[in-house]
Amino acid sequence: MARITVEDCQERVNNRFLLVQMAIKRVHQYREGYEPQINTRNKECVTALREIAAGKVRPDDDSLYTPLSESEMAAASGRDYPED
Repeated sequence: MARITVEDCQERVNNRFLLVQMAIKRVHQYREGYEPQINTRNKECVTALREIAAGKVRPDDDSLYTPLSESEMAAASGRDYPED
């Protein structure tokens, strides 16, 4: 069973406050009708964190973002996330 944690997301965005703001913004987007960028049956907040950890959602300022490595990109591209 896969679990998503704030630490997983901090590998991409190293600022907890920015990370929370990004997740909140993404949840608001879901509620406005945006579709998730990953396949998951989790709640909105978990889906937002999964997207951030997978590198699908990035901050406006790219200097605050750590990109995925080649191997992480390959692994994330075909991954479906089970419900936690």
